[in-house]
Amino acid sequence: MADPGVRYLSRYHPRQPPPFETTPTHMRDTVVAAIATSARSRGASGPAAELLGRSPAIARVHELLRSAAAAQGGVLITAEPGVASRAVARELHLRSCRSTSPFVAVECGEADRTGVERLLFGGPCSDSTTDLESAAIDSRIVAARGGTLLLHDVTELPSSIQARVARVARDGEVRIDGAPVRLEFRLVATAPPAIDAEVHEHRFRADLFRRLTATRIDLPPLRERAEDLPEIAACLLEEVCAERGVSPRAFTDAALGFVAALTWPGNLVELRGVLDRVVSNTRGEVVQVEDVLPELQLHRAPAPFVPDGSLRDARQRFEREYIAAVLQYHGWRVADAAQTLGIQRPNLYRKARQLGIPLMR
Repeated sequence: MADPGVRYLSRYHPRQPPPFETTPTHMRDTVVAAIATSARSRGASGPAAELLGRSPAIARVHELLRSAAAAQGGVLITAEPGVASRAVARELHLRSCRSTSPFVAVECGEADRTGVERLLFGGPCSDSTTDLESAAIDSRIVAARGGTLLLHDVTELPSSIQARVARVARDGEVRIDGAPVRLEFRLVATAPPAIDAEVHEHRFRADLFRRLTATRIDLPPLRERAEDLPEIAACLLEEVCAERGVSPRAFTDAALGFVAALTWPGNLVELRGVLDRVVSNTRGEVVQVEDVLPELQLHRAPAPFVPDGSLRDARQRFEREYIAAVLQYHGWRVADAAQTLGIQRPNLYRKARQLGIPLMR
């Protein structure tokens, strides 16, 4: 019989995942977020890890994805660093009527102005007096014809290139070797939440912003989705194990509760990095709290270590912080917290009194 204190990954997927299209094998392309492709490369059919869960915050995202997939206008996806916004853009493409057409992504901040302009259009505008923008046949804008063009980190585009993109979005066509060609692609962009301030302060063009915001999807950070974290962490652990070619690992209830109790300021990228180090540095088939702790990189200014009390005092401080975090994760429900901690409820009550943790919330 399986240990009830261990969550086996093959049994930890949602019972009724939101209906998402699978990625056809012949349509997989290289321009897609690693998190989105890692599961599908093994034949998975569910959404990206970023979209797992049933919290109100992610339910709102699913609602917006459904409405955007049925529409044709531009889509702006905002997210903090570390949130897999490209994976969400890919899911939007897969759910739309364009799913069998190209999905082309451009990293707007990875090259200088000339490099990005050449990538998007094949070169600078050759004739500013023409009625349409010009583009080369091998440009990314032309490659996205009929499909989806994703501009990742769109606020990194120089203003002059923003103007060219806005013009193409308005006209829906370009000139290739002097002849007008319809493009009819869906324009999607990702940006930090501060894009509104960029528009207000005229650092991002208002005309392009309007073209992009027929639908706007604000992705929530992990700290606003504590109830989704166990499912996300289990999925990511499974992906990391598959990518490293090792046998599947499983969390204990205590380890899963600990992971879910953290705020993860680096969001999905930070969580995935920690799990990657856990898999790399441990050999057992079960992930314990003790396996996760050494891999955490605390986001605080480094300070010299000052001994404060005995080893027993330090252990009590850790116990207090950890037990309080598990209780908070379970909404201060003692029975659920006791199960995660692997102790009886009377023992948890006694331990909480000893450590000065108030249980009435």
